[in-house]
Amino acid sequence: MALISCIITDDEPFARKGLEGYVKKAGFFDLKAQCEDAMELGALLAQQPVDLLFLDIQMPHLTGVEFIRSLPNPPKVIFTTAFKEYATDGFDLDVLDYLLKPIPFERFMKAAFKAKDYFDLRNNTDSVDYLFVKSNGKLEKIIFDEVLFIKGMENYVEVYTPARKIITHSTLRAFAEKLPPRKFMQTHKSYIVANNKITSIEGNILHIGTFEVPISRQLKEQVMHALINQGR
Repeated sequence: MALISCIITDDEPFARKGLEGYVKKAGFFDLKAQCEDAMELGALLAQQPVDLLFLDIQMPHLTGVEFIRSLPNPPKVIFTTAFKEYATDGFDLDVLDYLLKPIPFERFMKAAFKAKDYFDLRNNTDSVDYLFVKSNGKLEKIIFDEVLFIKGMENYVEVYTPARKIITHSTLRAFAEKLPPRKFMQTHKSYIVANNKITSIEGNILHIGTFEVPISRQLKEQVMHALINQGR
């Protein structure tokens, strides 16, 4: 069973300690780090992307909500907070769960199993090599190994293969949920690329055959780290 990599972020040491104990008891998390504010968390994520954040909302300088909204491709999140009024923000940001402090262990485990179910389902896409999308009134089969990159345009995405371009109604974020995560990565708020189709990198540009795909400044370290460590 693949462990879920995670980071705990909370400005209260006691809260971090309590969550650390819960995470270890659950048995299916890989706790990579703990930090006390969003600024420290941002630096950690640039060096080491993770699957899941246990994230406090009320923190100095930048709230958890503001931090997640600032990321072009955030990890999944379980919010932890003492304030009920932030529940709507959590819903809007598509977080996995919203834990109200003080957090009982059984309530934590309910959120933990929700995260496990989510990542189990997502990782199972690695055993599927295609999907069907609706395009121009018909269902088009997209074989993952043929995809070069995907471009998001508000409520539509363009899927590029060597032979064709398929346009389907979807947000880039929703489309990304259907892709095998080990084969694709987001390089820009509007682009997802197939890792094995990248032929070269020049500055902030990825070359994929005759195509050029941008790397955003916010994702540059994350992208380079993933490419350098791919296959390890």
